[in-house]
Amino acid sequence: MANTREPILQPVPILSLRPTQMTVGMHEVKEKRKRVREYLKAHSKKKQGVFLGRHMIPVVLGRDKQHYVIDHHHLARALHDEGVENAIVSVVADLTMVEPDAFWGVMDNKRWVYPYDAKGERRPFKDLPPSIAGLKDDPFRSLAGDLRRAGGFAKDTTPFSEFLWADFLRRKISRKSVEADFNKAIKEALALAKGRDAIYLPGWCGPASDD
Repeated sequence: MANTREPILQPVPILSLRPTQMTVGMHEVKEKRKRVREYLKAHSKKKQGVFLGRHMIPVVLGRDKQHYVIDHHHLARALHDEGVENAIVSVVADLTMVEPDAFWGVMDNKRWVYPYDAKGERRPFKDLPPSIAGLKDDPFRSLAGDLRRAGGFAKDTTPFSEFLWADFLRRKISRKSVEADFNKAIKEALALAKGRDAIYLPGWCGPASDD
């Protein structure tokens, strides 16, 4: 296994990266695209390389020598959508010795894959998109991301914590209302996040009691 404290760094084509989730929040991707665009326009090629070096994509190296993204899918998609061809990856684990029929089981056991679609339903691993370009929009993932930034819940180390919040919100708010008025949906999500129905979720920071 690669030492995660001394990651292997290398540039790879963004479209060669293999996602380990099926969706992203496109609202969040658009915000990241805006920041990436502003930075790239304002800095030289050399400084652009520094930017990519500071925003490395953590990956697992598979038996097929492909790079499986385990975090920062939104950034990878934003870079791709802005026309950036290569990204700097940090190889945090080497699974090249794992047999192909066991690979996804190992990834699942380590919580490095989240094969749930835009409806929050689990899908077979074979349904994962082959590239970053194939990630689908889940507006509830965007809602969860903005909810955290608005103070609705605390940043947590639990894998896929924002997806857990997205699934919670999916059961409480209609997709139509999120797409129709995102800011209104955030206000509703903030109220829901403080309730005791959300107490089981990672980073919950609601009141101690409803009394």
